[in-house]
Amino acid sequence: MRYLSTRGQAASRDFEGVLLAGLAEDGGLFLPAAWPSLSPAEWRALRGLPYPQLAARLMQPFVGDALTPATLLGMTEAAYRGFGTPAVAPLVQLDHRTFALELFHGPTLAFKDMAMQLLGRLFDHVLARRGERITIVGATSGDTGSAAIEACRDRAAIDIVILHPEGRTSAVQRRQMTTVLSDNVANLAVQGSFDDCQDLVKAMFCDQPFREEMRLAAVNSINWARVAAQIPYYAYAALSLGAPDRPVAFSVPTGNFGNVLAAWAVREMGLPVERLIIGSNRNDILARFLAANDMSVRGVEPSLSPSMDIQVSSNFERLLFELLGRDPDATREIMRRFRAEGRMPVPDAAWTRATGLFHGFALDDEGTLAEIRRLWEGQGYLADPHTAIGTAAARAHAPRDPGIPVVVAATAHPAKFPDAVERATGLRPPLPARLADLYAREERFSVLPPRLAAVEDFVRAHARRNRVG
Repeated sequence: MRYLSTRGQAASRDFEGVLLAGLAEDGGLFLPAAWPSLSPAEWRALRGLPYPQLAARLMQPFVGDALTPATLLGMTEAAYRGFGTPAVAPLVQLDHRTFALELFHGPTLAFKDMAMQLLGRLFDHVLARRGERITIVGATSGDTGSAAIEACRDRAAIDIVILHPEGRTSAVQRRQMTTVLSDNVANLAVQGSFDDCQDLVKAMFCDQPFREEMRLAAVNSINWARVAAQIPYYAYAALSLGAPDRPVAFSVPTGNFGNVLAAWAVREMGLPVERLIIGSNRNDILARFLAANDMSVRGVEPSLSPSMDIQVSSNFERLLFELLGRDPDATREIMRRFRAEGRMPVPDAAWTRATGLFHGFALDDEGTLAEIRRLWEGQGYLADPHTAIGTAAARAHAPRDPGIPVVVAATAHPAKFPDAVERATGLRPPLPARLADLYAREERFSVLPPRLAAVEDFVRAHARRNRVG
């Protein structure tokens, strides 16, 4: 399997190359040169496999010769062994056609664990074989950071620095990052929004001398391996509900577009996905785009669903590339104008293609609280704010055919957002036993303004200290 950049000016790579590179040198994102596709018979043969086996089978075409099937299977089995349920990603029926795909049973109680627990092992394997060391830098709106730190803590060949927006995550999200005191982990609170954090990470990757000096690698969903590791759980849900002989729809609360892109990829691989529903909060750039071809940046507003407090959805560039017929020149020009003008001029034909499959929905905080309350009182299901937006979006845009089930990506455990859940239901969800002492743990983090030079100095000092030691 070879990978190419959406902007067409970076050399193609194999899986190992894109794993370590993250962002392409031309500022683009890597995608497979061709999508692997399975026949209906091949999909049927995967039904009933335990999740680790299914994940290994579906990841193998993307990994190619970088890992043998036995090695990859060993990694997936190790990655998901510590999850809170043997099902790994159980489906919970909410009503006659709506199912919650619970993706929060990993160590940090969020869907990011589904990919990160595998990604840490992939990095370890490749770095050990090469005898190399890397510095991971990542931006988080709340969940990516803790999942990345948990996956990479104490790994001998990895230093990791995570940027989060100061004061804009839940207390649980922040503490899951800042109470990890491993020597190879550093946390940086940026005085700004998630988009500021994301811009800083991209700028570090585009600073070629710094990138080479630090041997930067990425854990955000700009890293293709992250998206690839999310594809299996959508297939797992669809197969459980009768695919490929029955179409399904997915409703995904999303900010950076990576999670819903994985659902789109399952469709490209041959499963009958009838529609993809995108749930947004008041930061509704994706909903505005799908409603009126308005991909224009506004200020990021804090909300009860902070993991979606995003205005620049990085992974949308991958879909744009596909909508434009894989034209890197057109993609590069549109992204240049978006950065310069704050508005993405998507051609009408490409927008129309997007709206044939994707449907957008936005919900404010009061609506989110009402949906959490409705789920609890009506179904006895306790949902976090992000999942609640997903269920509300599913009700708003369910396919007309009642025989098509709608799978909602339940992206976080309600205990990660106890204040919002308590406001909606009167119940304060407790943390699982393994995190019960989280509020008593020591925190360690630094605070900086969103200035590239200052952040690069921080990353350099962290990585050099560990390399000298």
